[in-house]
Amino acid sequence: MSEPQFRSDRIATVAIIGGGLIGGSWIAFFLSRGLAVRVHDPRPDAEATIRPIVERALADLAQLAPLAPLPAMSAAALEFCTELEDAVARADYVQENAPEVLDLKRSLLARIDAAAAPDVLIGSSTSSLRATDLQRDCKHPQRVMVAHPFNPPHLVPLVELVRGDKTAPEAQDAAYLWFVSLGKAPIRVIREARGHVANRMSSALWREAVHIVAEGIASVEDVDRAIRFGPGLRWAVDGPHMLYHLGGGEGGMADYLAHLGPAQEARWAELGAPVLDGRTRELLVAGVTDEAGSRSIADLASARDRRLIAVLQALDETS
Repeated sequence: MSEPQFRSDRIATVAIIGGGLIGGSWIAFFLSRGLAVRVHDPRPDAEATIRPIVERALADLAQLAPLAPLPAMSAAALEFCTELEDAVARADYVQENAPEVLDLKRSLLARIDAAAAPDVLIGSSTSSLRATDLQRDCKHPQRVMVAHPFNPPHLVPLVELVRGDKTAPEAQDAAYLWFVSLGKAPIRVIREARGHVANRMSSALWREAVHIVAEGIASVEDVDRAIRFGPGLRWAVDGPHMLYHLGGGEGGMADYLAHLGPAQEARWAELGAPVLDGRTRELLVAGVTDEAGSRSIADLASARDRRLIAVLQALDETS
């Protein structure tokens, strides 16, 4: 029997399995790209809970490009399916967004794999689990991979595509090309690692942020301000390696390493390894409570999304 041919140019219908904040954001993104979406979520009130998430995300996306919200939310484009198999059987791509529980995801992916046509790509939104572990019980593991977005997926372009031991390189390549065609910024992760790429770097930054607070060097709010108005602005337009390449002047990275490499190593040697003990947790909770003030989680998330939209608009204007 010949291996299935994975194609990136014939995906018209997407199945979303799990419609929480991540799943709802994915739904809006795919609808905004003219794709039909079939949703399965086991909660009795799934549709009533998910539709407002989708509507808010579509409103965000409408600020970046003209959309037709009513057609995008029509029954023909967006359908809620009681049975997982019904949603998957009619899909050309499947995005699984279940809670970060290995056994649950493994079981769901096995069901998805059994119901989907052999050439349908399957991605998991997991932020830390390994594709090799997730695809273990699948009969067609060659098309199963991690497809991890950054929250919120309808706005943040990154998608980390991670192969498991049995994932076909051709499947990863097809997923890569498809996400590029949708306007995403996918990356191919060469080797599995806990947290993939972006979350590992985010964890490294937050570890030092926690250390700075725990050691009394700066407050929670000032640490956040330091990143927002310093490195964060630069990271929005270039990655860390390219920024240090630019920091070397005409000699680029080679000159940077020659002249400032020792200073980097000296800073690395003093980076902290904080423990989230009772005192540290109290400092973090109190600090972020002060920073948030009277703003609710919904207020903070809305403000975050407005800032993301402004950044994306600025980047689009300068690209």
